[in-house]
Amino acid sequence: MAPAATTNKNTETYDRAKDIKEFDDAKIGVKGLVDSGITTIPRFFLHPPQTLSGLTTPPDPALIPTIDLSGLYNSHLRSTIVGKVAHASRQLGFFQIINHGIEPDILERMIGAIKVFNEQPAEIKARVYRREMSSGFAFFTNVDLFHSKAANWNDAFFVRLGPSLPELDEIPEILRNEVVEWSECTKKLGEVLMELLCEGLRVEKGRLKELSFSEAPMMVGNYYPYCPEPDLTMGVKSHTDPGALTILLPNHIGRLQVKDGLEWLDVEHVPGALVVNIGDILQILSNDEYKSVQHRVLASSSDEPRVSVAVFFHPSEKESLYGPLQELISPEKPALFQQFTYTDYNNRWYTKELDGRSMVNHYRL
Repeated sequence: MAPAATTNKNTETYDRAKDIKEFDDAKIGVKGLVDSGITTIPRFFLHPPQTLSGLTTPPDPALIPTIDLSGLYNSHLRSTIVGKVAHASRQLGFFQIINHGIEPDILERMIGAIKVFNEQPAEIKARVYRREMSSGFAFFTNVDLFHSKAANWNDAFFVRLGPSLPELDEIPEILRNEVVEWSECTKKLGEVLMELLCEGLRVEKGRLKELSFSEAPMMVGNYYPYCPEPDLTMGVKSHTDPGALTILLPNHIGRLQVKDGLEWLDVEHVPGALVVNIGDILQILSNDEYKSVQHRVLASSSDEPRVSVAVFFHPSEKESLYGPLQELISPEKPALFQQFTYTDYNNRWYTKELDGRSMVNHYRL
């Protein structure tokens, strides 16, 4: 965490830690700041120039592939789909999928529920504003608020989807049915995607399921409201994802970018599509075949919020050892990573800020 007190160019003392605590204790979130009518963002949301690099230059044309999953159970078409998924996972670590089996009205209901939840009066949301996850549901601003150098312009709720859902009374009624429905849909789709990813590595298609990666998903519903100074902050700063893979449903407001070398690529909105990306743990399991890459969300001055829901697939066996799959290790390509427990990984991920540094390299030999 940054020092509690710093000095600005006018030599006034700024107690950053005090400001952050007062903001979090108020339980109003970023949306509450917007509703209060602010015209400038609080100082602890200001990002340094290096974080904001590339915001003022036009991004490269989108190179994120869109893969059609129809024909998945036709052997010839399946091999083509596997090839496309594996290629995208090796080259960029990101791809979009269409004809994924989740009906459009389900997508609309999930996005709508997140929007309605966040646009309730602040005093209603304050009742469920908390950072601890013992109940299986939490709602707060910035997962790294107390140990980041600059806060992000978004609010989010977290729901533990496995091995079992929280008690339903713990999930706010206004989005309860949609969360349960989305959990069922994404668990099934996640298993399908994990099979395709395994086949792309030429290992047994149930290998990730065998390692419990379909059993403990986490849902995060994100809300990015209007920002009065979007060029001075981020929706979410550059980071890589934990777990094996992430399934993301965004609304039509863009702002998601993926890093490709030194360039940032826009992820263009494809109606009805879901965005899929490789997580840190799968890069390690694949022995560097698949890539977990940095991505970020830009803040926006649009009156219409960006809304998204991500499901992260984590293993349920937290104390088991994870490392490169034995099938992918050979004298020609030895293991590139050490083994570790998911508990160790998780503790390290949640006690560092989202700073663009991948946890993958911590375990690299």
